[in-house]
Amino acid sequence: MKRRGKPLPRADEAGFRVRATRLGSRKPDVRFEPTPHHIVRAMLELAQVGSHDLVYDLGSGDGRVVIAAARDFGASAVGVENDPERVDEAERRAREAGVERKVRFLRADLYQADVRAASVVTLFLLEEANLILRPRLRRELAPGTRVVSYIHDMGDWKPAQARYTVDRLGWYHRLYLWNIPPQA
Repeated sequence: MKRRGKPLPRADEAGFRVRATRLGSRKPDVRFEPTPHHIVRAMLELAQVGSHDLVYDLGSGDGRVVIAAARDFGASAVGVENDPERVDEAERRAREAGVERKVRFLRADLYQADVRAASVVTLFLLEEANLILRPRLRRELAPGTRVVSYIHDMGDWKPAQARYTVDRLGWYHRLYLWNIPPQA
């Protein structure tokens, strides 16, 4: 399809991917959509992140959650991202913020990354991705670990807290917090 004589860019050239998948047929792709800065802060506050925490951000993109956890809350943090360009960008941003010693960025599949050391896990993924991760998070994370998600819940796993925050334009944003229960 052409528009004004120029071909439209392919989705992968435009900086995002569009893939149709049947629900449950495979792990969903997660496209990069940065978490707004005010939401990053609200997520970390909801999880009560402190200097004793190790925060893992699954699908860390440009590193903003990881960097904020270290810079603003004194935590150590790890970003898990499979896009090498995003990992490079995140590492550069961490150096610029002066937190490169408190953070790490792993080029890894968020569905397979080892997150057992985390005391906090942050998510801004698709609902289907949250549901795929849910059993693994509940099985592998230590009791008391906090999991925070922006926008999407975890199905029938009831959050310990659900919070709305309102931005400058009056838009509501949902945040959810779960605590990993004791193992049965």
